[in-house]
Amino acid sequence: MRKLILFCLFVIGLSVVLFNFINFQGLAAKGEFETIVLNFREDIPKEVLQQDLQAIAQQYNVTPQLDNQFSAKENVYIIKGDQQRLKELKKSPFAQAMDFIEPNYIYRFPKPGKVTWLGELLVPQGADEEKVADTGPNDPYYSKQWNLHNIHVQGAWTQTKGKDITVAVIDTGITRVRDLIETEFVDGYDFVNDRVEAKDDNGHGTHVAGTIAQSTNNSYGVAGIAYEAKLMPLKVLSEYGGGTVADIAEAIKFAADNGADVINMSLGGGGESRLMEDAIDYAYRKGVVIIAAAGNENQNSVAYPARYPHVIGVSALGPDGERAPYSNFGAGVDISAPGGSDAGKILQETIDPDNKGTAVFMGFQGTSMAAPHVAGVAALVKASGVKEPNQILEVLKQSARTIQDDGLNYYGAGQLNAEAAVQLATQGQITFQDFFRWLRDNGYLNPRFWIDGGAVALLPKILMVIGSYLLAWFLRVYFPFRWGWTLSWGLITGSSGLFFLKGFYIFDLPQWPFRLLGSSIPELGNTLQGTNAFNPLFASVLIPLALMALLLGNPKWKWFAIGSSLGVAACLAVSAISDPEVWGLGSSILARLFLIVNAVLCFGLARLVVKNEEQPA
Repeated sequence: MRKLILFCLFVIGLSVVLFNFINFQGLAAKGEFETIVLNFREDIPKEVLQQDLQAIAQQYNVTPQLDNQFSAKENVYIIKGDQQRLKELKKSPFAQAMDFIEPNYIYRFPKPGKVTWLGELLVPQGADEEKVADTGPNDPYYSKQWNLHNIHVQGAWTQTKGKDITVAVIDTGITRVRDLIETEFVDGYDFVNDRVEAKDDNGHGTHVAGTIAQSTNNSYGVAGIAYEAKLMPLKVLSEYGGGTVADIAEAIKFAADNGADVINMSLGGGGESRLMEDAIDYAYRKGVVIIAAAGNENQNSVAYPARYPHVIGVSALGPDGERAPYSNFGAGVDISAPGGSDAGKILQETIDPDNKGTAVFMGFQGTSMAAPHVAGVAALVKASGVKEPNQILEVLKQSARTIQDDGLNYYGAGQLNAEAAVQLATQGQITFQDFFRWLRDNGYLNPRFWIDGGAVALLPKILMVIGSYLLAWFLRVYFPFRWGWTLSWGLITGSSGLFFLKGFYIFDLPQWPFRLLGSSIPELGNTLQGTNAFNPLFASVLIPLALMALLLGNPKWKWFAIGSSLGVAACLAVSAISDPEVWGLGSSILARLFLIVNAVLCFGLARLVVKNEEQPA
């Protein structure tokens, strides 16, 4: 009986393995093609190469052609052929001169499902358009972009918007519609028509590019994720959405050779290609982050190129945060991102597929829409200082919102989170850029600082310091003593501390040390809480009294205690007029009286100590 049970378990296990193997192989072999790729070895002499090409042309009645102007250096030629011709070529003597012979599979962008006009666009239930519109960029339709709110992109924008990063969009091309005018472009290429200008004749590529870098905060249209990044348009898909592996592979190399930092491929197919995998490896070695859509067949099998190593495969989420019903899943999914569903689509400006060249705002759904979300965030992460593709992938994974009980790998590492990704990427980095950003936004380089409370708030601090020196001068008239650095230090410390550091900010550092340095002694009790109200224990004669008790016996440092007492007196007196807020007393007349009484006591304490003193300060 025991042997029978073990035998049954063995058969079941073997069946599962065979099923998965057959399923994988079926996927790998699945794919349509009309032409065949001949990849000749680089060490083949040109004479031999030409002889073989002529012989192949005669024997098979075909005309071998370079796929495009970039193919010559790769020795990649294309001929017409089917599965039978492919088998014959692999067994022929010509195969010895080639690295590989394979189908030139046709990949397509996954069908995005229904396309919805803006007027019919469904906004997810629960989305507070009024609230969102008040707190984001000024693009009129930003409130309808539930997907950008889903990934918390506004939090990421406080650190970076993708400046100096180039994202290559390998798709149907990009048409520079009105809401891409402010976006920066770099030269790309049209591999379908073999020309430099890579305009979109379908609408898919422009929509994808919009998610990545639609012009933002321009009082028009919608927003994009990394809107200060540059776009590189690379057209590999025709007007009807299909394109060959040879074109896509060449576009990947073109992007890597021409400065792309990130590649987005919202396309795929079932055929595995050595040519494309080599191109992906080439780009990866050059530091390019590569993202691809998982596919829209609702299958436990991710499409190529998303399932290749070194490619970040992206599945799609609906506005409810669940896997979109069309999205592929399983092995090859690294992360998930908003792709839309019938409950709410991804809105960008593109061209009308039924009226070519006319710009229109449209909602699409598909893993094609999910992939550019990851590409945009990858651009933000790279702009934050993380350079290597594997490191960027780790940042994306570690910052993703994890999903429990994801046994079928619907979500990969989790759901994309732009804010957390950028925070993780910049963690621990202290740069001059952070400091100057603070100056620009909050400090002296911002004109608002001088008219919005900055200089007004600074004036009392200056008066406190000046007041402390006036009090010291007044005492010196009646009780002569010589000035010294300990007295001056005490005056400054007691009156306002290092007030010019008040509010100083460096990203990712705790703020209490800077509040401490920028506070006067009466404020020290509140630095950790960051409040402005005086602590009555500190805003009194108690600290000067304690300093006197500690330092009175030291002939030099007692002058620091005297100066601090005078400084606190000036600070309390000025505060009683300008900002009399005290714990428990608020800003009432009692608070003013409390501060004035303690200011008089501090001055009286200093007067008592310096009386009859004639030593140098």
